[in-house]
Amino acid sequence: MGMMQPDVVERIAQEDSSEVPPPNRRLAFVCNRFGQSVAGGAETMVGELARGLVSRGWHVDIITSDAKDLYTWKKEFPTGVRWEDGLRVHRFEAFYEDATRRDRDRIGQRIFSWEKVPVSDQWRWMNAGVRVPAMYDYLVDHSADYRATIFAPYGCWTTVACAGIAPERTILLPCLHDEPEAQLDICKYVLEGSHGLWFLTLPELELAQRLVRMPPRAAVTGSGIHVPANYDSEGFRERHRITGDFMLYAGRREGAKRWPELLRLIEFANSVLPAPIPLVTCGVGDVGAVPANVTVVDLGYLDDEERSNAMAAASVYVQPSPLESFSRTVMEAWLAETPVIANSAGVVVNWHCSRSGGGLTYQDRYTFAEALRVLIADEHIAAALGKRGREYVLANYRWETVLDTVTACLEEWMCAS
Repeated sequence: MGMMQPDVVERIAQEDSSEVPPPNRRLAFVCNRFGQSVAGGAETMVGELARGLVSRGWHVDIITSDAKDLYTWKKEFPTGVRWEDGLRVHRFEAFYEDATRRDRDRIGQRIFSWEKVPVSDQWRWMNAGVRVPAMYDYLVDHSADYRATIFAPYGCWTTVACAGIAPERTILLPCLHDEPEAQLDICKYVLEGSHGLWFLTLPELELAQRLVRMPPRAAVTGSGIHVPANYDSEGFRERHRITGDFMLYAGRREGAKRWPELLRLIEFANSVLPAPIPLVTCGVGDVGAVPANVTVVDLGYLDDEERSNAMAAASVYVQPSPLESFSRTVMEAWLAETPVIANSAGVVVNWHCSRSGGGLTYQDRYTFAEALRVLIADEHIAAALGKRGREYVLANYRWETVLDTVTACLEEWMCAS
């Protein structure tokens, strides 16, 4: 591990050893990126869940890398140990080497074509991506210090390489999608070999049951969503000079999330609707080429408060991604009483829409355009859907309920050594 800065060493040295909790009250969350400014649903969930467990009397360490951006993996946080919002965060150097990317791309083309590749090539592909070797060393030395080590998400090196160090203490929070990576043997081994599995939704659990031999311990914990005390939709519009109806998309702008497809859907919708509807977007990734009749307002990364304001200001929230294990942004839109239009190929979001009555789903460009027309033209329908969505989130995804389930699992599953 890299040398810790003097202020960090002093802070740790000043801790009263009598206040250090015993191992049966210590947990470690292992994720590849972490921090208040890190974009990502899984990363945000890990932070909120960890802080919630601290409020329940657990001591939580975060084991992560020094990177912030999932595209560059550039060092943006100092390595070493720091206290952040009541969590002790251990950061280790991430390696992402240009020399290995050609090999990774060659094997990746076969994987993403759903081709069966040998386990040796699966490992070659995984190791040619982002690696955090000092994290592995730390967990070899310190896994026994924790009652449980909780890994998220399933498909990254920090999980695939490290979750098997102490499987008897490993709980996996996979954030599982029906995608080529989920078919890899090296990922299935982690799912099957973990002491327990936590799923965010029932469809995610059912997907795991189809893919692997399930370990004996599994639970649908859900994910909590903090409820904003208020929204400033008018202030949001003024700050960003936005008027009239608009769609909102918050997330990664990339092919896996169907960003290019979303632009094509809007291009068609704007060609048949009475008036074109602009798209406001926030998140990470390049916007890329935009069709001539589509207006995209890119706000970049927004903090939680301003993203909530955007949700409240939007006429419609759009979720084109079929690869969601929970879809935090859909929940945020519903809390703001904003209706949702979602890709029906997304099993999880389709399930949410069906249970809540808070959204419309589309199968093609025609049904997308019609859903948009209905919600823009009829404010009563839009308001009814948004209200149902908010009621659904409040009934199912409060943090207190999630923490009750998670702590019960920890007490039942993990021996209090």
